[in-house]
Formats: sequence, structure tokens, C-alpha cells
Amino acid sequence: MKITIEGADKDFAEKLVALAAAHHAELTVAAVDTKWTAERATRYLRSLPAGARRFAEMVIVDGDGYIDADQLRAALGKLNGPTVALSRAVPRGVREGWWPEGISAPITPVYDPDIPSWQKVIAYEMTSDNVPVFRSAIAALATGREALTSPAPPGPWSEEAPSALAVPPGWGAVDDVPRALLDEGGVNVGADTSAEHEQGR
Repeated sequence: MKITIEGADKDFAEKLVALAAAHHAELTVAAVDTKWTAERATRYLRSLPAGARRFAEMVIVDGDGYIDADQLRAALGKLNGPTVALSRAVPRGVREGWWPEGISAPITPVYDPDIPSWQKVIAYEMTSDNVPVFRSAIAALATGREALTSPAPPGPWSEEAPSALAVPPGWGAVDDVPRALLDEGGVNVGADTSAEHEQGR
């Protein structure tokens, strides 16, 4: 008798091996790692549309793994779109080979246990083991976005050639409004006042 088991957790595999040995069976257990890793979490978050990613970030960062659904609704509006995107992300990742079949959804709904009938979700949660993994994934994505959107450093300019990022002379550094140089009497030193002088003549 030959038995092959795939996707078994460690405790189950050990018990199964002991049982098979007692019956002289040839048993092969193919261990499949279904834990969320930083790489898998990064792929998961990157695959989400903007609204669903914000949803996930609120659960992970703002709620530290648990956040009220009303708080999410207040920030995002209706949750149908983000939750559908989250539910589709895991099977899509299995099809793409990003993670194995049997991996758990990282974010799950929470219902009121005292109300057995149909009800709205009261919160969304992530297991405490997965929170730090997904936090590191969020940090990695933030670093990657920053690197892509930050301007490239200026090239090697000679001392004679002005930098392309330099503020033009006579222009403000912040609001790009021409600077007005005033003397002690409040007169614009740089302004052309010849027309005014001629009118006063």
C-alpha cells in the first residue's frame, strides 16, 4: 500500500507517518508551505487595485490586525468592491503560482456571534502572525514607490554651468513669484519707474 499526502501540516504528518508505520505502509508526505511570507505578501498587495490595497493597509496598519467595518466604510464608502478584490486575489495567486493552493486568506470578515441570521460584517481581521509579515511588505512597497517617483539626482555639472534644478535668479524658491527688492523707503528697487517719473513731470 502506497499513500501520498500533499499539503499536510506538521502535526498531522507526524501522526500519519506513525500510523502508516504501524501498518507497514509506504507513506510519502509532500510538505507544502502555506504560510504567508514577505515575498508572498508583497505580491498579494501589489496585485490589489488601489481601493482594496487601502482597505488592506487600514486593517494591517491602522487596526493592527483588527478594524471595525464601520471605520472602513467611513473611509472607503461601500466595501463591496474592495472585499471582492481581496477574495479574488488568493485564487488568482494560486493560478499564477505565487503561492500554493490551501493558503489562507490573509484578511477575513468578523461577524457578531450572537446574531445567527444574515448580518453585516462588524469587522475585518488578520492573524497576529501575519501582521508583521504584511507590515514589512507594505514598507517594501512604499520604498519601491518612493524610489520610482523621486526625481533623479542632477548629473555632474561643471561649476560654470548652472544646475537644471536651480531656482532662476529673481524668482522665489517656494512660490515662484518674482522677488521684489525694496529699499528702506519701500520703493521697488528693481522696478522700472521711468513712466511714473514722466507722469509726475
